[in-house]
Formats: sequence, structure tokens, C-alpha cells
Amino acid sequence: MNKLTKVGLSALCGSLAAVSSANAGEMTVTGGVDMSWASYEDASTGNPIGMGSNLTFKGAGELDNGWTFGVTVAMLNKDAYSNTAVNIVMGGLGALNLNQGDSGNGIDALDDKMPTAWEEAWGAGLGTGIQLVTGIGTHSNVQYTTPKVAGITVALAVAPDMGSADVSDKGSSGITGDNSGSGYDATININPSFGTEILSGLDIFVGGHVGERYVDSTAGNDRYEAIGGLTYSLGPIAIGYARSGIDTGANTTITDPAWYKNSMFGISFNVNDDLSVSYAEHESEQGHVNPGALSSFDLEVTSFQVAYTMGGASVRYASISSDNSSYQGAKEFDKEAQIISVSLAF
Repeated sequence: MNKLTKVGLSALCGSLAAVSSANAGEMTVTGGVDMSWASYEDASTGNPIGMGSNLTFKGAGELDNGWTFGVTVAMLNKDAYSNTAVNIVMGGLGALNLNQGDSGNGIDALDDKMPTAWEEAWGAGLGTGIQLVTGIGTHSNVQYTTPKVAGITVALAVAPDMGSADVSDKGSSGITGDNSGSGYDATININPSFGTEILSGLDIFVGGHVGERYVDSTAGNDRYEAIGGLTYSLGPIAIGYARSGIDTGANTTITDPAWYKNSMFGISFNVNDDLSVSYAEHESEQGHVNPGALSSFDLEVTSFQVAYTMGGASVRYASISSDNSSYQGAKEFDKEAQIISVSLAF
């Protein structure tokens, strides 16, 4: 009898251990709502009231060897699935990120790092049609990031198929038919503080991308993207400058743009812990292989922004101006907008 009791207890303990191991991590949910009022000059505003809701599910856990892992699942407006990312931190070996295209990997994370009170100059609600570096960021990819050594971090990312849609587990995309191949990104972030406080706010970043046969239907016309810049913060002030370029791979037989050259600048000032203001500019030049046959105009976006935070609530204002939007020179492509936004987080 005693023997049977011991066997039963051992089996029960084993089951409890298995349940505990399977639930070693934890899952949390965060969310928020953004409400905005938009006013466009020299254009029809229509209904100016906008609303966006977001839910983010986050899970975290730890392995027996000390490695940690986390998963993030994002749901956007109207409960629409957005992306999933799994991050494994391997101690002194660096980190591995499996990503279903949340724009957090590769050079897409560097497309515009200029200091701002709220959003990028082009991202506060006015459709500008600006072309930015994206790399593998919007495609399913895997990225490895080295540990920080002497203030330097290197990240390498690959997207096996730049043209495929998101794929569920135990599945594959099949042939997409758009002649897109693999994509490869490499980025370097440098924080050369040398142990001095005055340089602790300096960040230098460089990134590059190669996308196989991304634009043209002719094999071999790969897409190349690159970006480089720096940001520096000292006390309440932060400034930044960067340049980027895109070689689309277009040739003389098509009318697609052949390249883009971008430059960006931004400055922000934290008036206090709750109030911040910023000003930013982003200029973009479009070019063609045969410029005599096609014309384009330099696109310029400027934005002044103010943000005020009160606990879980934020009030933001942006005044945005875009000249030659979508690289067109007609008067209707010169746009201006005033955006007011209120955000509640929980």
C-alpha cells in the first residue's frame, strides 16, 4: 500500500513539474487608442476625426542555461493582425530575432532616426509619397545581433524571399511570381563614449541592403540601399543628421525611377519631463536612367511638432508641409496639414 502511494505521488509530482515547465513564461497585454483631428490646406478634408486602436501581446521566459526569450504579437486597427517577432537573447553570444516584418530589423530600423517630439517629419498624417530605405524590414526575416563590444553593435539579417506574404507555421509561400529573390541587410551602431559622459549621447549608424531582382523583371537587376548618419543628445537637446540612397535596379527599357537620394535633419528640445518640441526636414531627390524622357521634382517635407504627456495620456500637435509630393511638380502636390492627436495607453 505504501509502495503504491509513493508511486502515485511520484507521478503527480512529475505531472506538476511538466505543467510548471510548460508555463515558465508569462504573457501580458498592452494597448491604447489614438484619436486625431486633421485639417488640410487647399484640399478636401472630409471627415477630420480619426481613431486608431492597438493591442500588443508580449510573452517572456527563460531557459535553463540562462538564455531569455520573448515573443511580441501586434494587432492594429479593427483587431487586424500586424506582425509577430520572437527574440532570443543568448547571453554573451548575442541575440537572434525571427521576425514577420515589423520593420524593426535591418536598415528599415534606420530609415529616419532623427530626434522628434512625436513622429517622423513625413509620418504624422500627411501623405507625401516619399521613398525611404526599407531593406528586409517589411518581409519575414531572421536577424543576428552581436553583443555590444567597445560601444559597437553589428546586426546581420536575411529574408529568404522578398516577395512572399507572411507564412504560418508548417507552411511555405510557394513561388510568388514577382521575380523577387533573397534580401540581405547589415547594420552597425556605434556609441563611442570612451567612458566620458559628454559622448554618451552620441550614436553613429550605418546600414546597407541588397535585394535580388527586386524591381525589374530582367534577372540580375538587384536593388541596393544604404544609409548613414548620427544622432547626439546632451541634456534636454537632441540633434541628428543622415543621408540615404536607393538604386532600384531599373534600366533604360522601363520608366521606373532608377534612384533616390535622401537627406534628413532633426532637432528636439525637452522643455521638462512632460513637454517636448521638435523641428525636422526630410529632402528626397528622384532620378531616372534617361532623364531627358522623364521629369521629376525634388520632394521636401518639413514638420514642427509639440508633445505633452500626462501619465497614460499624450497630446500631440504637428504642422506639416510637403513640396512636390510624390515627386510631382503640379500645384496640387504642394500640401500642408495641421494634425492634433490624443493618445490613451493602458
